[in-house]
Amino acid sequence: MSLKKKSVLRDWTESIIIAFFLALVIRTFLVQAFKIPTGSMRMTLIEGDLILVNKFVYGAKVPFTDQRLPAVRQPKRGDVVVFIYPEDKSKDFIKRLVGLPGDTVEIRGGSIYINDKSAEEQIFNQIYYYNRGQLEAGQKMTVPADSYFVLGDNSATSKDSRYWGFVPKNYVLGQAMVVYWPLNRIKVIK
Repeated sequence: MSLKKKSVLRDWTESIIIAFFLALVIRTFLVQAFKIPTGSMRMTLIEGDLILVNKFVYGAKVPFTDQRLPAVRQPKRGDVVVFIYPEDKSKDFIKRLVGLPGDTVEIRGGSIYINDKSAEEQIFNQIYYYNRGQLEAGQKMTVPADSYFVLGDNSATSKDSRYWGFVPKNYVLGQAMVVYWPLNRIKVIK
């Protein structure tokens, strides 16, 4: 093999290794793609939507440790978040963050009440929420420290905090940013 062929082969190999390493870093610490498997977030997200999730904003997890990078900001009420499912750590779920640590959450007459006041975020006024699971009519749940209360936008069919409880803060992977596929559904997720 000539020196020129070895040089070309080496260049290609180095390029592939660098591209693989960059993709791994980007996926681990910055942005990851997910596919929506169910209708629990209809009409915000529907089955088959491909989305990008910002892992950097809440402080990405460092692989093989319990450490996180510094967060740009903390999750806030109304964010659509991807998290490790508390009942099966091999699955990731996506829901809307409703209750922050220390909040008291109640569903009354189809509306969300946070600390005995109607939720101010406009998104919550556009959805009818059902009392289901452990959160029955007139019942309030207080969100523990370092945890969140999440609900699916399709309240009638979503299995969420009403059924299995709270999401530990360290289970949150990132904030859903955009739908990038299918082309007719490209949008910023709000």
